[in-house]
Amino acid sequence: MSPRSAQVRIPFVLLTLLATSAWGLPGGKNVPEALRDADVTPPALKGMGVTEKLGDTIPLDVELLDDQGRQVTLGQLMTGDQPVILTLVYYDCPMLCNLVLNGLVTGLKDVNLTLGKDYRMVTVSIDPKDTPHASLQRRRKHLQSLSLPEREPWHFLTGSEAEVRRLADAVGFRYNYDADTGQYAHPAVLNLISPKGTITRYLYGATFPAKDLRMAILEAGEGKVGSTLEKIILSCFKYDPASQRYGFYIFGFLRLGAVAILGTLATLLFVSWRREFKKGSAV
Repeated sequence: MSPRSAQVRIPFVLLTLLATSAWGLPGGKNVPEALRDADVTPPALKGMGVTEKLGDTIPLDVELLDDQGRQVTLGQLMTGDQPVILTLVYYDCPMLCNLVLNGLVTGLKDVNLTLGKDYRMVTVSIDPKDTPHASLQRRRKHLQSLSLPEREPWHFLTGSEAEVRRLADAVGFRYNYDADTGQYAHPAVLNLISPKGTITRYLYGATFPAKDLRMAILEAGEGKVGSTLEKIILSCFKYDPASQRYGFYIFGFLRLGAVAILGTLATLLFVSWRREFKKGSAV
């Protein structure tokens, strides 16, 4: 890459990240009308962003190529009762895509869930020029970062523009190609998908705290992931759209507290009844 090209690319990526972040901030969608009318958005960033489609189902018949060049559908990769973390990136991205994937890897290291057992991952390139060989290289790199063998189900996929657009439209992922820089303007987001293909959550940015990832995976699993204790913990956290994070859910804690109190009372009553029964038997 020439110095001139690098000088053009990095500001473009930073603008993309800033645009994504600003849209996700509380009140970001309620910009004063005077500012909205002042169109200072670079052409490539117009329309770029995320239209959340929570509760919608992704098209499981989308046809893509795996890292061996084999044609597969999303439905073939989403098996069992495991939720999926879906990411849309492109391999020649100079900065943002790597930040998102590296942030995902960093968060997953402390999530205390097992890839292949508790969840799966699917990464799809939005660039039709990307190849299965490039998918294989990225797959190896990121699985090595997680200290996992290559057989684990983190699928890197490529495909035609039509099929990738069909998937992107389904999850509300809006992106544009900028011919001047040869780059794609796209948001930084993780898409959480249930085992049946339902969109359950979006996590934005390039860093993903382990707690948020864990809660999102458990939520996407619809209670099928984790132990009974984890299901109780999940009920005590709630996703806050304003902060885009999971936080304490007071009513969940109240329910948990009520269950604990009832359990304690039942135990005390049982012990008391047993003592009285023994006394009666001894007379």
